[in-house]
Amino acid sequence: MPVLPDQITLEIVTPERLLFSGAVDEVSVPGVEGYLGILPGHAPLLSELKIGEVMYRQEDTRTYLFCSWGFLEVLPDRVSVLAEIAERAEDIDVTRAQAARERAEKRLKSKDPETDFQRARTALERALARLQVASKASPRGLAAGEG
Repeated sequence: MPVLPDQITLEIVTPERLLFSGAVDEVSVPGVEGYLGILPGHAPLLSELKIGEVMYRQEDTRTYLFCSWGFLEVLPDRVSVLAEIAERAEDIDVTRAQAARERAEKRLKSKDPETDFQRARTALERALARLQVASKASPRGLAAGEG
């Protein structure tokens, strides 16, 4: 019987940069069918990602990131998140995200037949996800969830 790994190697990559690479105990990602919780030894899986929150845990420390679209590859000892856009909670510009939310809400309330409602809904979803993740940014450099 194969021995399950204690941790998973996680890589979170965007076209611009590597955001994270390291050993983690748990990962949660927004798959197109819903959120996926991944522990060491998970069955191999490929999934498309949607807009949402990525969380990874190292012992008692949880770290949160915003992600928008991309792909996920899961192997028993490795998780690769290839995101179109990904931002750490502490890097999110809350003022900009709030302004984006307000613009999207205004467009969705518009009676203008030229309004691209799908684009406005996607912008609203992105802004709300950014604000949710930003709310988990850790003050004073503590790990998110502590304090």
